[in-house]
Amino acid sequence: MTIPSPAPDPIAHKNRPFDAGSVWVVIPTYNEKLNIVRLIAEIFSLPLPHLSLLVVDDNSPDGTGALVTQLQSQYPKLFLLSRPKKNGLGRAYVDGFDYAIKQGANTIVQMDADFSHNPADIPRLLQALTDQDVVIGSRYAHGISVINWPLHRLLLSTSANIYAGFVTGMPFKDCTGGFRAWRASTLTAINFSDIQVDGYGFQIIMLYRTWRQPSRIIEVPIIFTERREGQSKMTNSIIAEAMILVWKLRLFG
Repeated sequence: MTIPSPAPDPIAHKNRPFDAGSVWVVIPTYNEKLNIVRLIAEIFSLPLPHLSLLVVDDNSPDGTGALVTQLQSQYPKLFLLSRPKKNGLGRAYVDGFDYAIKQGANTIVQMDADFSHNPADIPRLLQALTDQDVVIGSRYAHGISVINWPLHRLLLSTSANIYAGFVTGMPFKDCTGGFRAWRASTLTAINFSDIQVDGYGFQIIMLYRTWRQPSRIIEVPIIFTERREGQSKMTNSIIAEAMILVWKLRLFG
């Protein structure tokens, strides 16, 4: 069974006027105290005067949320959304996107808290969004741009992306990456609030729904660097969930 690519929609693909306007960066955290202070400083050092930063913290035992609270007096556009317990990456993004949109965000950037995504790349993603609906910060747009991953992790990631693309029909080289820039209107259009999956699966279903709109999506090459501090949150259950999800998308949309 093969899913054809959606037929181009001449209305959806017109160059719609777009002003990045209010830019919100949404970052989920769980036990990221070793990274969060420096990450916040680097993001607010960017030449983006209309940028706000939302940290979505799942009651981190290491006190990540408390650190963010302390920094709010220093950074007036730093916001904290505290959730009572660890409830998964997918729901953290859903809650964060919803919060930012309700605050008037025109543009939303999602990224990790561990410096695997370089804050200095945010302006490039925003620039590319001028005539796109979604911009993917892609590890595989031009070959492989990953630093400090062991071979097994690299093989897992590249295989997962090939698998996701093959099963769903999506033409993108990086379907599972978590560094993306969105028009808020695009997020609203795909009804993201009902998504209940995590990790790889969340990134795949968000991209799939957007692609099926159809929408204008571009991959911008980035260099992904393995986290400097702390521990990875990836688990076998998250990987298995994503493997099953792509078949559900293929069969049921």
